[in-house]
Amino acid sequence: MKLDISSEAANWYKEELDIEDAEELRFFVRYGGVGGKIPGFSLGIKKDQPLSVHTSSTVEGITFFIEDSDLWYFEESDLEIGFDDVREEPVLKYV
Repeated sequence: MKLDISSEAANWYKEELDIEDAEELRFFVRYGGVGGKIPGFSLGIKKDQPLSVHTSSTVEGITFFIEDSDLWYFEESDLEIGFDDVREEPVLKYV
């Protein structure tokens, strides 16, 4: 699995979550939410320390990662995070 994050999306997370360079953000599976890959689940994001990283990407000084324990959710898909200039927010795409 591959994790791609645009610079615009990374900068949005830095600003919205008040993140400094060299911090780490984890994408994790949570129960509930809207717009997820699997009905009834969605992705959350939080500052966290990696334990068992499956994949990671460092963009704009921030390391984004997904743990092995959340890999089932992606069903062999990659995750691309772009930025919607009209809505001014990140857009998640499973490819």
